[in-house]
Order: sequence, then structure tokens, then C-alpha cells
Amino acid sequence: MKHNLKITALLLAMFLLTQAIGIYVVSYYMPENVVLPFGLDPPQPETTSEFASLFSGIIFAFIIAVFLLFFLTKFKWKFILKAWFFVVIVLALSISFIAILPVKTAIVAFVIAIPLAIVKISGRSFLMHNFTELLIYPGIASVFVPLLNIWTMMALLVLISIYDMWAVWHSGIMQKMAKYQINTLKVFSGFFVPYFSEKVRQQISRWKKTLSESQLKKKKIKVNVAILGGGDIVFPIITAGVMLKTLGIFPALFVIAGATIGLAYLFFAAEKKKFYPAMPFITAGIFLGILASYLIF
Repeated sequence: MKHNLKITALLLAMFLLTQAIGIYVVSYYMPENVVLPFGLDPPQPETTSEFASLFSGIIFAFIIAVFLLFFLTKFKWKFILKAWFFVVIVLALSISFIAILPVKTAIVAFVIAIPLAIVKISGRSFLMHNFTELLIYPGIASVFVPLLNIWTMMALLVLISIYDMWAVWHSGIMQKMAKYQINTLKVFSGFFVPYFSEKVRQQISRWKKTLSESQLKKKKIKVNVAILGGGDIVFPIITAGVMLKTLGIFPALFVIAGATIGLAYLFFAAEKKKFYPAMPFITAGIFLGILASYLIF
């Protein structure tokens, strides 16, 4: 197991909660009379060729986004990266708040989202970081669900899984960008849970008995970090949303269940101090969920 049982359970619980919020937010924007704010309402494709055309555009946009992120990270353009994160966070939070809050207006959601984004970008609270993550990915998913059907969504999952394996196991670009975001930007796109190992906890306990407070502050203490990338969170929401609009709520729930099982398998099978791409495991679970939903429903 990569992390202890408590941390593993926490990550899975946050993942599952985000999926549940995602289903709710995505379903809110499904009626034709409910549009996304700030001019973000996407086109409504109907034919196979229209979905294929939009799929090509999504892949192209994804490649450009990855290239820009890598370029800005390589040359350490922190201000532009933080500004990029800030804009995405505000828009995504606003989309989710409109669906969740009793007062469903863009201006109210926008006013609430801005201070949360500022606190998140400042990197001063991992609790606020994880709280906002619960709402960011449902907002992002709401933009992409209308653009995909089941077949293009499955193709996207395969491509993303291949990219994830390459980025983690071959090039190492994923680890480099994650470390840069955490250590330099103080902003990470995904769940971020710092914790002490049991060995370190015991060591700190011994120090407290023998050292003064000033001496204790000078000690270097190793902090472990459990992370789950934003892509690993948002793609299951998008898939569940596509299933929801196409086949209904139960197939969507099967997708969420499959994704959670795939992620849980990875957490329990992974070894400490090793990096793993999560999307292949999540995608396998999603495909099993889709298959099960077709067999049952």
C-alpha cells in the first residue's frame, strides 16, 4: 500500500464526494434552458460527425494546454501560471456555485469564488485547497460533457491513459510538474494531503519529551505527501456525465463505482516511494462500469 489506511481512505472519500457533487452539478446544466455563465455555454452536437469534429478539437486543445504548461514550468513563469490557475479556479467554482447555492446568479457565485481562489493561490491552507478542489472539477466537467458522446468519451479515456503512462513512466514530466507546482507555485491541481509516517510520529513524540520548543523547531521533519491529480478526478466526472445524459442515472453511478474501484485497487497495490499513472487503472474501472451498465440496463 502506497499510503497508510487512513490517508488512503481519505483520498478515496474525497474522490467519491467530488464525483457525487459532479453528477449533481452536471445534471443541473443539462436542461436546454439552463446555460453556463460567462459565455461558456458549449455547442450542442447531435450527429456522429459533429461529435467527431469536437473530439478532434478537444484533443488539439489538450495538446496545446500540456505544451503551454510544460513551457511555462520549464522557464519558471510563475506569474502567468498562477494567473492561469486563478482564472480557471474562479470560473469553475462559479459554475459549481450557481448549481449548488440557493441564489443561482452568476454575480453572486463570482463574488464568492474570487476570495476562495485568492486563498487557494496563496497556498497557505491545504484544507482550503482540498475544499475548493471538491467544487472545481464538477464545474470543469460541466463544460465538456455536452461535447462528448459515449464513443468519443471512451476514445478520450484511452488516449489520456496512454499519455499518463508516458508522462509518468517514460518521460517523468508529470512528477516534475507536480513537484514544481507544490514546491514553487504552492498551487497543485488535485488533492494534496501532507502527513507524517508512523516512524516520524514516534520520533516527534520522543523529541517532545526531551527537547525544548525552540530546539524542536530546529529539527528537520520529513513530511509525506499523498496526491491525486486533477485529471484523475475530472475525467470520471465527465464520463459519468456523458452516461447520465445518454443512458440515465444508474449507468452514471456504475461509472463512478468502477472508477472508484480502479483507483482503490491502485492505492492498495502500489508500492511506497514509486510513482504510478492513475488514469489507466481508473479507465479500466470505468470501462467495467460501462460494460456492467449495458449488461444490466
